[in-house]
Amino acid sequence: MNAARWIAAGLLAPILAAHAANPPGKKAKSCVLTIEGEVKRGENFRHAGPAGLDFMLEAIPSGWIVRMLDSTAPRGEFDYAGLATPPYISPNPILISTDFAFRAQDAIGWNPRSFQYFRTPAVLKEAIAAYRQYTSAPPNAPTAQSQQGMAKLLQLSARAAPAKLEILDAHLIGGTRNQTAAASLVATHFLSTAHVVEQSPTGPSPLGMITLVRFRVSFPEVDVPCKSSDSLRH
Repeated sequence: MNAARWIAAGLLAPILAAHAANPPGKKAKSCVLTIEGEVKRGENFRHAGPAGLDFMLEAIPSGWIVRMLDSTAPRGEFDYAGLATPPYISPNPILISTDFAFRAQDAIGWNPRSFQYFRTPAVLKEAIAAYRQYTSAPPNAPTAQSQQGMAKLLQLSARAAPAKLEILDAHLIGGTRNQTAAASLVATHFLSTAHVVEQSPTGPSPLGMITLVRFRVSFPEVDVPCKSSDSLRH
């Protein structure tokens, strides 16, 4: 999906961190799948994730947007995270960007951030149909049909798989404008997030720019058997 439709997405070190050993004769416990990486401005990051999906940070002009993409099928208009992570037409945790009047320091200060993703193509298909229904009327003039579509999307999102993205370090050129009310609700951890403030070669700007992000994304409900010391790195 085009990033503009949402108002709110190098080094590889995927780790399967086991919670406990698996006693013989019992069902294997699931792991938390953790992927760490680093992206510079304009770069994409993509790595195998859970449920046959790839996790992606896709570069956009304002920063990055989180995508969850089918690892084998051709890419469609919608990915598995976008519709699973409301609100729509509003600031959204899948965007690490200066969209919608977020300054660079606001985007970094929204840390950590949680998002959801659908596990199966069947659920994604349901969500796409509901989204079409939701967008059949403008937001300022909703109809019974569009409201039913939104209700269905919220139901599907509530059952979607959780994930968390944590910014470990960032380089940025700070924005000079005042913080918006929307940003102040979520961008509360800028000072406690490791970061380097760079000087702009072209002078100050209202929103600034994010030039590098080092991150960790965790998928806590991954149906992958694991042992007490499993660890995979690339």
